[in-house]
Amino acid sequence: MTNKIGFEVKLKDTYEEAMQKLTESLKREGFGILTQIDVQKTLKDKLGVDFRRYAILGVCNPSLAHRALTRNPEAGLLLPCTVTMETEADGSTTIRIADPEIMLNIGQMGKDEELANVGKDAREKLLRVAQSLQ
Repeated sequence: MTNKIGFEVKLKDTYEEAMQKLTESLKREGFGILTQIDVQKTLKDKLGVDFRRYAILGVCNPSLAHRALTRNPEAGLLLPCTVTMETEADGSTTIRIADPEIMLNIGQMGKDEELANVGKDAREKLLRVAQSLQ
């Protein structure tokens, strides 16, 4: 389930089914989807190339974001949390969630214990999201 910079979950569900499950699970942990980039459409429109169904989602838990931004405004450079979804050749869906504990450990921010706690709390919530999808 984990890789170097995040969590990965492979689902037998279709893209639409996986998106519904993901949205519901995120909501249970206090996250909402702020942005959704349709990579397949963007690459087709901008480059004229075909690409599998792939989305980049920006998800946010307002309470955690407030804690991070209050502590260090530069944390905003790493917000919102990133989630990707893609359709595999067999019709299954892969979801990847960036690990906020790792993200908030970049540069000088990694030396701030309170900011590290925000990253840890966000990680725990997003790990529960990933686990609930299996």
